[in-house]
Amino acid sequence: MTIEEFFKNDLFAAEVGVTLLEVHKGYSKTQLEIQPKHLNAAGRTQGGVVFTLADYALAAAANSHGILSFSLSSNITFMRASGVGDTLFAEARERYIGRSTGLYQVDVTNGQGELIATFESSVFRKGYSPVPVSLPE
Repeated sequence: MTIEEFFKNDLFAAEVGVTLLEVHKGYSKTQLEIQPKHLNAAGRTQGGVVFTLADYALAAAANSHGILSFSLSSNITFMRASGVGDTLFAEARERYIGRSTGLYQVDVTNGQGELIATFESSVFRKGYSPVPVSLPE
């Protein structure tokens, strides 16, 4: 099973419209096309949508080692608004990996490369529950 097949089981991300573009050990990139259903009352992309995009990138990067990993704590800081017609990308990068924990930084940008949000998360790695995937280094 590939990691892409494994993450097809993430029904919430699929319902929101997030797609996994790329994944390598300790790295992933996701994408979302902003539609009217993603907007808040002010007509901007709802913060939870941006969080979901970043969280999905985190999950792919953290699980890319083949060890089931779950978020312990996440923090997001919003820099700029986005709206309908924008394409958002989230790139997750591993900052630290240990036996049972990891730390990841995710940058969310728009199609022009402008920073929309930064997201940082720590994860717990369940060493006894392997993710059924293998990836190149």
